[in-house]
Amino acid sequence: MSLIDIEAEAPANPVDLVERLAAVHDWSFERSDEDEITLSLNSRWTDCHVSFQWMDEIEALHLACAFDFKVPDNRRTEVLKLLALINEQMWLGHFDIWSQESVIMFRHALVLTGGATASDRQCEAILGAAIDAVERYYPAFQFVVWAGKSAREAMDTALFDTVGEA
Repeated sequence: MSLIDIEAEAPANPVDLVERLAAVHDWSFERSDEDEITLSLNSRWTDCHVSFQWMDEIEALHLACAFDFKVPDNRRTEVLKLLALINEQMWLGHFDIWSQESVIMFRHALVLTGGATASDRQCEAILGAAIDAVERYYPAFQFVVWAGKSAREAMDTALFDTVGEA
């Protein structure tokens, strides 16, 4: 089955579309109920656990991407400062901390009001935005939590782009 076939048969529930995309791309996934699916993907720095949830009451497909990174209490304030600096740079989605577990998450939603349907490209785009954001900023989170750097130092390092290979 090609992606064109998937889009031609676009289901009413966008979680069904995400499940089909996962199958086509051979991504590991678990469908917990009709309105939620969790994908397990690898990024350059960490494993990502991406949950897509259809929220019928607001007609939105919510994406939450968590990764294996717990924020210790003694670094929480500096991580919150870093999140504010990062979120100022974001065009799509945002990072926050899931308070119960002290885990950093990237979140975004695709609004589908008025009977709009999601496309495979839209779902792939928000998934790509999540993975790209994790890959871009994961080192900054490490600098703050494990190296004891300030949010500003970590952000400056994360925004430093290298060209070429060594």
